[in-house]
Amino acid sequence: MNKQEKVAFVIETLNTIYPDIPIPLDHKDPYTLLIAVLLSAQSTDVRVNQITTLLFEIADNPYDMIKLSIEEIREIIKPVGLSPMKSKGIYYLSHILIDKHNGQVPASFEALEELPAVGHKTASVVMAQAFNVPAFPVDTHIHRLMYRWGFSNGKNVVQTEKDAKRLFPKDLWNKLHLQIIWYGRQYSPARGWDLEKDKITKTIGRKKILEEYYKKKSR
Repeated sequence: MNKQEKVAFVIETLNTIYPDIPIPLDHKDPYTLLIAVLLSAQSTDVRVNQITTLLFEIADNPYDMIKLSIEEIREIIKPVGLSPMKSKGIYYLSHILIDKHNGQVPASFEALEELPAVGHKTASVVMAQAFNVPAFPVDTHIHRLMYRWGFSNGKNVVQTEKDAKRLFPKDLWNKLHLQIIWYGRQYSPARGWDLEKDKITKTIGRKKILEEYYKKKSR
């Protein structure tokens, strides 16, 4: 297969496995999605959904959020990790949304990335999932699979995002990045990887990756 045929194979396979793909973080609007994505850094979606259930019962909008102190927010979100940074980010970005954006989450990459604790990946998720603007947020699963499939060099997520956007049609980005995340979790994890279950990597995977896998299996 050439690269174009490999890309087509990935899209076809993912559409077969995941014709309808759920958004893993529970939310009801752009603000609750923004907070959930911010909390998901170095945590699991399951843990985040447990914590946001508690947090959003108390404050599911910036006006209620700023009624809490940073310490109160931190106490609630502590189980997701990095709570000192995340609690400050939630508190101060809520103030900024009220002061600069009439309490609304702005629908632009630039405005989102100006908010405390909001980086490019978080902004990309919000733009894609809240506002349906084409974006390709790269998490650890996408970064790993783009390398395993020979679509990127694996050096950094910035390059991986550029390669993904270059290879895949723009109108598929928002669905495709979620499909790759789910596929990575279910069929191509970092640990406990069974290549026999990983149809895509087994079919198109980087030769070096396949050789290393079989070498380890034969030991």
